[in-house]
Amino acid sequence: LKREDLQIVRSFKIRGAYNMIRSLSVEDRAKGIVCASAGNHAQGVAYSCKALGIKGKVYMPSTTPNQKVKQVRRFGGEFVEVILKGDTFDDAYDEALQACIDHGMTLIHPFDEPRIIAGNGTIAMEVMESLDNPADFMFVTIGGGGLAAGIATYVKTVSPSTKLIGVEPLGAASMTEAIKLGEVVTLKEINKFVDGAAVKRVGGLTYDICSRHLDDIVMVPEGKACTTILELYNENAIVVEPAGSLPIAALDQYRDQIRGKTVVCIISGGNNDIDRMQEIKERSLIYEGLKHYFMVNFPQRAGALREFLGEILGPHDDITRFEYIKKHDKENGPALVGIELLSTDAYEPLIERMQQKGVDYVEINKDSNLFNILI
Repeated sequence: LKREDLQIVRSFKIRGAYNMIRSLSVEDRAKGIVCASAGNHAQGVAYSCKALGIKGKVYMPSTTPNQKVKQVRRFGGEFVEVILKGDTFDDAYDEALQACIDHGMTLIHPFDEPRIIAGNGTIAMEVMESLDNPADFMFVTIGGGGLAAGIATYVKTVSPSTKLIGVEPLGAASMTEAIKLGEVVTLKEINKFVDGAAVKRVGGLTYDICSRHLDDIVMVPEGKACTTILELYNENAIVVEPAGSLPIAALDQYRDQIRGKTVVCIISGGNNDIDRMQEIKERSLIYEGLKHYFMVNFPQRAGALREFLGEILGPHDDITRFEYIKKHDKENGPALVGIELLSTDAYEPLIERMQQKGVDYVEINKDSNLFNILI
């Protein structure tokens, strides 16, 4: 593992930001820099501004969690002004561009810039120099593509035989789509859960580099990423953010090819909000087939719920959520029931018992509309 979560800002983003800001002319440094980010890039820029003594403006969406805003202010100190604008990254980005126009400041792009990409490439240099023999495989997360482009540029220069595998979240596979269509495209909708890699449109420069140098791109379901986060924490005491878990989560898809090989996974960052851990656990259980939600219409008679508990649930099945949907006359309406299983083998018997007993139910896990509304 190449652990960029151990960086002072807990992500690789400091590399590109520092490299670009340091490279500015004396005149451009005097005018200051600006960036837009809701997370790791903002922290890397803020730290670099303070380290190099350069004034900077960091635009963040007003919806950014307060913890991340505090981190940016802590790293930047008196050199950085945090400005909250709009509800989305795009709103903040538009404001950052306007600041460049109004004040002649330099935009520090999060990924689509040669100096950003080069800074990220120093990761690959450190990896390759630390190995006795070149890596056979290297797995790297793709968001906007700046990390993968930097690593690919260096690795393919010094070790063309190393297989480079890009990894994207299944719900935001913008690089996969771009390579499939032969041009950069903007995805209409993305799953934002893997926030560090949930990008609707990759960069033009990063696309060009990745399309030429990556040997493959694989997609990881968001639930699989959650399972990997929990395993890394429970088994290795490593705290990773969802984007940082993707390369390790992808290893199962390459199980046969990597056996006996030298494999490197780049952990891109570890800025994981503790408040998200319950959601991460929930998503993992659902992905692993251990958590199931049902809408159950209980018969309108006494003892129906007791029968469900005694005759439908298995000895190790556990109800983790129960609520009547109707606000009034609750007992005559459907109930939302969440059931956690000890193993996936318990699922089929549970369904069989419900069918044998004539339970009127809808399985919410298999209805994406209902699931998104209720869960």
